[in-house]
Amino acid sequence: MSVRVRRVHEAPEPDDGVRVLVDRLWPRGLAKEAAQVDEWPKALTPSTELRRWYHADGGSYEEFRERYEAELAAPEAAELLDHVRELAAKGPVTLLTASKDTGHSHAAVLARLLAG
Repeated sequence: MSVRVRRVHEAPEPDDGVRVLVDRLWPRGLAKEAAQVDEWPKALTPSTELRRWYHADGGSYEEFRERYEAELAAPEAAELLDHVRELAAKGPVTLLTASKDTGHSHAAVLARLLAG
């Protein structure tokens, strides 16, 4: 199973496989054609409240990860997570985010869950 995280603003690469945008909001200044996004499961993204807490209030990444994983246990999010896991079982999946620090983002949490 191949899952990787990339910034959505980077040019698509041939080995990206299925490109899944994992941000709730469409990235500013990016044309949909340029992004070449195959899927955009908005319900798989962190809630607005959690996102604001983490970015605006300076929450710790570990606490963010725990809260986000709890959100992913909700039925709709869990179903979407299973869907992306099925995609990854068939071939490469690239999780796309506008986050500048992909290693400490919700996309990294998703990648870890999908790989494990």
